[in-house]
Order: sequence, then structure tokens, then C-alpha cells
Amino acid sequence: MIIFRLSFYISIFLLTIVFLHCNNKQENTEAVVEKPEVKINAPKTTTNSEEKYILFFGNSLTAGYGLEEQFAFPSLIQNRLDSLKLSYTVVNAGLSGETSAGGLGRIDWILKQPIDLFFLELGANDALRGLNLNETEINLREIIRRVKSKYDIPIIIAGMEAPPNMGADYTNQFRSIFNKLADEFDSALIPFLLEGVAGIKSLNNADGIHPNEKGQKIVMENVWKVLSDYLD
Repeated sequence: MIIFRLSFYISIFLLTIVFLHCNNKQENTEAVVEKPEVKINAPKTTTNSEEKYILFFGNSLTAGYGLEEQFAFPSLIQNRLDSLKLSYTVVNAGLSGETSAGGLGRIDWILKQPIDLFFLELGANDALRGLNLNETEINLREIIRRVKSKYDIPIIIAGMEAPPNMGADYTNQFRSIFNKLADEFDSALIPFLLEGVAGIKSLNNADGIHPNEKGQKIVMENVWKVLSDYLD
């Protein structure tokens, strides 16, 4: 069960307007780009035929907004894998400002590369913008369906929380989306990606929303607890 902190609610409530303003600017910019430019780590040059690929597909949380890419949690996962001498290459396909609809629009392009494990981290921007959650669920379901139709691989879903100012019904519906999809597709679920980080000033950037270097390390551990069960 997720433990909610009062500080988390206060922080999200006060910063939602600012965050929406920033994302709206970015959304307008992205609207004129025919094919989103996403930082995707180039696969490591290797002669090991057993090399596998973990793709992190998400928004600014995955992209490591406000930080050098090396400090984003997918890069920290790569460091952990390398230290354990596990033959995996992490691909960071995070795009700041991404919604579930945007993710659905670029998933076919992303799936052109080999993938052995798919990590889905989308939906937070839908909630921050107050989008129709039925559409969010449809979009996320279709992303998962397309992944599964091309690759028979494990999928990990990162759950998020909606800001409390959206009302109890909205926040409960949003939370239930991730549980529902995890059950439907027999996928692993991280109940709350930012557990232990959200609302804690010392663990976030100046915007109070995106994890800083210290916060990213905690997010990495949240992910590793689930991801490690799928590594061989």
C-alpha cells in the first residue's frame, strides 16, 4: 500500500499550475515536429550474442529532466547492470512532456529496435493536464498491446499518482489504471515510481517535481526491486 505524505499533496497542489504552464510550452513545440527527437542510448558495441536490451519508455521522469543523462535512473540501472557483469544494454526512450497519446504515436518507431524487456512510464502528464482518463487507459493499453504483438517479453509498468486537486474520483481512477493493466497483461507493477522521493525538497530539482541526482538514486532502487526479478 502506498503511503501518502502531506508534503507530497501540498507540493503537487502548489506546483501543478507551474508545471502545466511549462509542459504546455513544450507541447506546442513538439506539435510541429513530425518525428519526436528522443535521446536513445546507442547499443553498446559488443561481440556477445547474448546481449539483451531493456527499453525505458516514458516522459521527463525517464529522460532525467534537469540533469545530465548519466544521472537519470535508466543510466544508473545500466551502471548497476555493468557492475554485476550482466549483458544488458539500457535504452532511454524518455521524452519530456510526453502524454499517453504522444507515446502511442511514437511506439511503432521505437519498436523498430530489438527489445528484451519493456518498461512503461507514462500517464503522469495526462493527469497533470486533467485529460480524460478513459482515453489514457486506452492509449496505455494499446501501447502494451503493440509491444506484446511484436515481442514476447516481460513488461514492467510504473504506477503514478494524480494531483489531489483533481478530486478523489479522478485520483482513484488514475491509480486504478496501472493496476488494471498490470493484471490484464500479467505485467509487473511498481505501485508508485516516486515512492520515497515525491514531496521531499532535498530529493527534487528546484521545480519540486523532478528528482535530482539523489532522488534519481532512490527511483533507481524502486525500479531495481522489480526489474531484478527479470534478469538472468
